[in-house]
Amino acid sequence: AAPPAAEPEQLAPGGLRRAGGGLDAPGVPPPGRPPRTSGCCCCSAPRGKASCPGRTSSRAACWTRRTARPTGCASSSRTRAAALRPGPPAPPPPSAFPGLPAAGAADGDASGAALPDDVAFRICAIREAFEEAGVLLLRPRGSRPSAPEPGRALAPPPGLAAWRARVRRDPRHFLRLCAHLDCTPDVWALHDWSAWLTPFVVGGGRRFDTAFFLCCLREPPPVLPDQAEVVGYQWSSPPEATESFISEEIWLAPPQFYEIRRLQNFASLSDLHKFCLDRAIEGPERWLPITCLTADGRLQLLPGDELYLEDSYFLENPLSTEKKTEEVMKEGKKFHRIVIHSPHVYSIHVTVQSKCKHVYPKNYVVSKSRL
Repeated sequence: AAPPAAEPEQLAPGGLRRAGGGLDAPGVPPPGRPPRTSGCCCCSAPRGKASCPGRTSSRAACWTRRTARPTGCASSSRTRAAALRPGPPAPPPPSAFPGLPAAGAADGDASGAALPDDVAFRICAIREAFEEAGVLLLRPRGSRPSAPEPGRALAPPPGLAAWRARVRRDPRHFLRLCAHLDCTPDVWALHDWSAWLTPFVVGGGRRFDTAFFLCCLREPPPVLPDQAEVVGYQWSSPPEATESFISEEIWLAPPQFYEIRRLQNFASLSDLHKFCLDRAIEGPERWLPITCLTADGRLQLLPGDELYLEDSYFLENPLSTEKKTEEVMKEGKKFHRIVIHSPHVYSIHVTVQSKCKHVYPKNYVVSKSRL
């Protein structure tokens, strides 16, 4: 019998080809294994006195070595309504936080019910911020959420190391810590910012579905790294974080670099906080980047880019071209992409309109001397 005919090669716009290795490649998770869900919290706080009177700079927490904000994976033990049982404050208007359970929803039999994802992910991020960085984003039991004002972190509890060890062994101990402090997780202080899915990669590898939250605080909280997941910290403005990345003092994954550059749209903490409140009901965009391999680098294509196709074939398979990155860039006009020249040199190109009342980063192109 004649061998079966080869499947015709599929091409993306611009003649880009599949790099090889689809979902059926060895080691690549099949469709039945979804990415692990996680919540990530980025804290912003005033710098203090600024060079220009009456203005402050928002500053985002960056963690040394391979820089990552406190992130936690969600599990059934972390997504129960009992998470709000240590005296939940009166809920704000639905428009300010659509997913929050109604008053009394965490009582009685509801303790075994699953929380809405937007609440569960917030609790997950708050718990991890405590476990890894010693930051307690809690509010006293019975206090009303002060959504119009930035939040305030609590001082670390006595016996911090012991509580951390308990929480690491069993996440439910975080709820016991809340009860011990007569507080509740301050889910109202965390604002939807973005959501990223790890791109498919040839050969497999762990993938995450990560929700990014932004927390605006009145003052920088005390940070006590656990010396395991987090070994150090620094408060940096977006330009400072960018320079630290380029100078190889820290490393940022492409989504983190994109978000750092996005934060640079805001001149002050008050501007950033007001922006978060104004778009509260919009929710985050959820992106799955498509990887495109060039002859001398790599692109991460984002929704809206002219080469981005919301087709399962191209979402699940890296693209490739024999052209150099500069040639690919000259041929296009509608951009929403991160260009990865090397591990510490990225460029961002955005010519599309933002959605969901959000803002996208301004174009950021590194000088040729750094290439």
